[in-house]
This record gives sequence, C-alpha cells and structure tokens, in this order.
Amino acid sequence: MLFIASIISLLGALFLFLGSMGVLRMPDVYNRMQAGTKATTLGTMMTLLGIGLANTAWLPKILLLILFVLFTNPISSSALARAAHFSGIKLTDRSIRDNLADDKVEEQDA
Repeated sequence: MLFIASIISLLGALFLFLGSMGVLRMPDVYNRMQAGTKATTLGTMMTLLGIGLANTAWLPKILLLILFVLFTNPISSSALARAAHFSGIKLTDRSIRDNLADDKVEEQDA
C-alpha cells in the first residue's frame, strides 16, 4: 500500500510542477490562472490522497482537506478572473472570444 501511496503522491507532485510550468508559459493572466488552478487542484488532491493512503489514521482529515480544495480552488479562481476582467486587464491577442464582454453587451441591450 505504501508503494501505491508513493506513486499517487508523485503523480500529484508532477501535476503541481506542470501547473507551475503553465503559469510561466501562458500568454495572459486568464490562461495562467486556468493552468494553475486546474493543475494545482488535481495535484493537491492527489498528493493529499497519497499521504492519506500512506498514513491511514490521517485519511478522514485528509478527505476533508481534499473536499475543501475541490470546492474552494475553482471558485476563488473564477472570482479572481472576473475581478481581473472587470478591472480592465486585457486578454491576449490570440483569444478568440470574451464571454464576459459578450454577456455585458447582452445585458445592456436588454
């Protein structure tokens, strides 16, 4: 069981590393936020699960931590992205569509 826990923790660390690389390589704040949030959510959950499987006495508390990360990380990322958008931070030139701007135009038309 310890070997499986180690593999899961190592995969979680790999996702965390790839998320940090995405933050460095993406062209604008919105893409960086998306790359960081998705990878760190999965990476943190896998790392914590590996630790919980290695030490089963901690598993109930770690499952609560995993649920906390699962619910709060995407919500906070969405709130930060909306705040960045409404404060005027521009998308990259390669962005095809701005859904928040489209919603704003539809609200003004109504």
